[in-house]
Amino acid sequence: MRAADGDAPSAGQRIAEALRTSPVYVDEAYAEAVPPSRQRELAERIRRTGLPIKVVLTPLTKGDAFDGESGVLAGVVRDRLPDERELILITTDGEFPDSLNGYEWPADTHQAEDAVDAVGFLDETRDAGLAELTAKAVELVAEGKGTERYDEAMKDLNEAAPAREPEPGEPGDSRWWLWPLAAVPALALAALATRALVRSRSRRAPHAVPQLVFATARAADETELRRRAEAEVLALGEATQAAGVSTTPGLQHALDAYAAAGRVLDEARGVPDLAGVLALVQEGRDALAGSPGLPLCFFNPLHGRAALRTGWRPLGRRDRLDVAVCQDCADALRDRRAPEVLTDRAGDGRTVPYFELPAGRSVWSATGYGSLASPLDGFDSRGAKAG
Repeated sequence: MRAADGDAPSAGQRIAEALRTSPVYVDEAYAEAVPPSRQRELAERIRRTGLPIKVVLTPLTKGDAFDGESGVLAGVVRDRLPDERELILITTDGEFPDSLNGYEWPADTHQAEDAVDAVGFLDETRDAGLAELTAKAVELVAEGKGTERYDEAMKDLNEAAPAREPEPGEPGDSRWWLWPLAAVPALALAALATRALVRSRSRRAPHAVPQLVFATARAADETELRRRAEAEVLALGEATQAAGVSTTPGLQHALDAYAAAGRVLDEARGVPDLAGVLALVQEGRDALAGSPGLPLCFFNPLHGRAALRTGWRPLGRRDRLDVAVCQDCADALRDRRAPEVLTDRAGDGRTVPYFELPAGRSVWSATGYGSLASPLDGFDSRGAKAG
């Protein structure tokens, strides 16, 4: 999707556009580390694998277009490449600048996440530059044994740690004078092991609650989303005017949805409200059609209309919710991966999944954009928010 004339494309748009012509995107900041000649080599290596691999090497810092999160970057890029049903993405890491992260959709068929994680812990890549690390990541992904490679790397790392002996400097240890020399490599090994543990826990454990990958990305597209919402409301209004009262039993419901959508659009404070406009418009269209379908995706209504309903238990709750989800989110739940969720701002300023807000504070949390209740349930007959 291109920016409107006169609008500068977002960072996500620029990257996605570049990836349509080459599977490798390298930011100018990494031009010396991965020069054009190495970029061409990487692109050719990727083409030889026959896999839908794309590489994005760009600096990530807190407060940038992706809030310094590789997960946000990956979500934005994938969202900007809607035709790529299957995608393997290798990105730089915001937390560890000398590391890479791997992502794969719709499922981790090629064990890309583990394959890319393993690269940073191999002896052969200990002093490798960014270009060499990326090339190795592509190789391991193509090999298709990422989990095995990762487990081997962790085993080697654990075995490299020295067995417990009397600590240098302890009473009775005649080697006390060697302690300063041994401490430096031991501390370095401990740091490496700690990093491996942190990454292993954060990236390999099953997610109990969706990851937050759309907050910054969607904020950058708010203007574009508002234009889309305006067009959708206008189209619904024209459809209600064209409908015949006697032949359209759901006309009043559609008019209520149209009024509510217009009111929300006028008062929208951000992406969650604009997504609500789309949910209300969808309900109005379904009312005119006389055959209500599934609502928009519960986890992120910007994914479009849901494909099915499924049970989902939020973290910390015993009851399961019956929610409508798009196919991608359904696949994520089935594979015990985290769906991509729409986020909102909590009262204390934290970014949280929109459905974690108190129902009394957010009509979208209360209705799940149609999964839990009709979006109109949170509005009176004039379209004003109830409560």
